[in-house]
Amino acid sequence: MNSDQGHEGGCACGRVCLLTREWSAEGGNLCHCMTCRRIHGAPFGVYAIFPRDAVEVTGATRAWASSAMGRRHHCPHCVSPVYLAFDGLDEIEVPTGVFDEIGLYPPEYEIWCRSAEPWHDAQGRPRHAEARAE
Repeated sequence: MNSDQGHEGGCACGRVCLLTREWSAEGGNLCHCMTCRRIHGAPFGVYAIFPRDAVEVTGATRAWASSAMGRRHHCPHCVSPVYLAFDGLDEIEVPTGVFDEIGLYPPEYEIWCRSAEPWHDAQGRPRHAEARAE
């Protein structure tokens, strides 16, 4: 897909696809919380943040409550994470690893750094011990 129109991605098995509009990305973060670590099987998750209406998802997802307000959506077949949404917020966080292209939406800041690996280099990004204060 042309980058002026958006970016495509999806789950590992291809049953859930998404399309985002590049112009609507509201930044992104690198999250060190223990839930992200376990979901991604990695020391952190990296997310691009979009308004809800800027992400089109096709295919069924299954959601589970990962926090009081957070709902993580994944493919019910391959269990790949697809997006994260919070009750009461008009945004969707999309793991950057789901995109078909690489190099999109680099993280602008890091959150839940109290759980970060001591060897991690933030490369100058702002770091927050917990969630980012608005």
